Amino acid sequence: MTGRQAKARARRGGTRADKDTTGPSPGASSPKSRRGLLNGMAEPADSALELDGGDADPKDVMDSIVKVYCTHTEPNFSLPWQKKRGVNSTSSGFVIRSANERGMVILTNAHSVEHHTQVKVKRRGSDEKYLARVLSIGIECDIAMLTVDDENFWKGLRSIEFGSLPSLQDDVTVIGYPVGGDTISVTSGVVSRIEVTSYIHGATDLLSLQIDAAINSGNSGGPAFNSEGQCVGIAFQSLKNEDAENCGYVIPTPVVEHFIADFERNQKYTGFPTLGVVYQSMENAALRKALGMRKDQKGVLIKRVNQTSPSSKLLRRGDILLEFEGVEIANDGTVQFRSGERINFTYLVSQKFSGESAKVKVLRTEEGKVARANAKAMIIKPVLLPPRRLVPQHIEERRPSYFVIAGLFFTPVNLKFLKSEYGKDYMYEAPVHLLRRVHAFPEKEGEEVVVLSSVLPAKVNVGYEDIVNTQVKSFNGEKVENLYHLVDMIENCSLEYLRFDLEFDQVVIINTEEARNSTEGILSQHLISSAMSGDVEEYLRRDRKGQKKRRKR
Repeated sequence: MTGRQAKARARRGGTRADKDTTGPSPGASSPKSRRGLLNGMAEPADSALELDGGDADPKDVMDSIVKVYCTHTEPNFSLPWQKKRGVNSTSSGFVIRSANERGMVILTNAHSVEHHTQVKVKRRGSDEKYLARVLSIGIECDIAMLTVDDENFWKGLRSIEFGSLPSLQDDVTVIGYPVGGDTISVTSGVVSRIEVTSYIHGATDLLSLQIDAAINSGNSGGPAFNSEGQCVGIAFQSLKNEDAENCGYVIPTPVVEHFIADFERNQKYTGFPTLGVVYQSMENAALRKALGMRKDQKGVLIKRVNQTSPSSKLLRRGDILLEFEGVEIANDGTVQFRSGERINFTYLVSQKFSGESAKVKVLRTEEGKVARANAKAMIIKPVLLPPRRLVPQHIEERRPSYFVIAGLFFTPVNLKFLKSEYGKDYMYEAPVHLLRRVHAFPEKEGEEVVVLSSVLPAKVNVGYEDIVNTQVKSFNGEKVENLYHLVDMIENCSLEYLRFDLEFDQVVIINTEEARNSTEGILSQHLISSAMSGDVEEYLRRDRKGQKKRRKR
């Protein structure tokens, strides 16, 4: 989706199980931003899953491939009381079999309908566009499911069947509606690589196919077929730089199946789970020996455990992961995939569903004992859940949260906010103290990084105008857990002064009565309709009714 592109950062061979992927997710921009950027996005405009297989040629199923038209209205994360100007895009989609009463749905990419205000689809050879409804969006896997309520749209359509994961050098054909014309386009290539890859939109790592077929703007959401006419994946991104040509990526069928099965189990998308740990490889022989591993043992060392994950009750720093679901983990973090192929063991984790448990074998040393003499292997069964991040990658298609008092503008940090403030190269431009939080785990459920983002100049806040994007550590001596917690303390403060202790030992103190009396005038001066976002207002409304439930996000 040109207009929602980001530079693809090549990442190979990491040592973390739950990598804090920091590649920017696609955002709206102009067509001028195409060159050298991540393509496979939509082109800006002027499981009841059945794997029956089939012997259809791709040309026989072209009528089942549709063009998707979307109007995106993205929130303004720097000024969250506003929205950005709407942007139109086009992409591709295709019809598959489903368990719903109609028996069919449309699959496309999540980034193709991100922040949608209107979605329409058009069949091949038709001049009529039909309004579509988004059923589910899988941000991490970059897949969305659509339906059309008008029965006329479905007449004569056949569903596309899925095939199994292809092998290296297998032929693939990508079909869609890329930039350069209005009619359907066909490109061919071969599978050149199969590995766990960074999904730019979802900022996560999942299995993908790398192919040498061209994936251009507008190809997003289109199917990739094998030589038997079976769909082996969904086109979603490409790498374009001086050192790579025709390097496209396809979401493979195991990931697509997981998304569909998840929706059909839960009637919503619940995500791809993780083990909730950060690990390092154990390829050094001295490291393995010192930590009590036998010569015949292999594994990876846990460096950190997410304290908000169920694994924190069973796994601990210093444990050595030996096996996952009975599959041996190598010292470099890979497992046997297929004959002659190895893949990161996190692929096995991602094939589980949220809430399922997994059998994990670890080598553990009793605390305070010499590792070599006391290492014991044990089996544990942690529950797997999607990762909870201190700095979220996305905010689930809702407006950003904010709160303003006395011209002080507070908001929680997420990657979209960082990108809005510091641009697509925020990993180089953002302050180090905020970037450190990107890779950190929350210490407790619901914890957020709340910043004093800016100060709207007024008499009451004179002297504080230069404070920008600085974390609020405490309010009147109490540690700030999240934005709701901060707002709750401010609204219920009966002290003479509001005291905000910020990072770098900065202090902001404002008279409580003056702060409350001045807020309305400051908002009016800056044309801000409300002192808080809708979710914060709803939180306070519940609080005032005695139904307070501090949200966990």
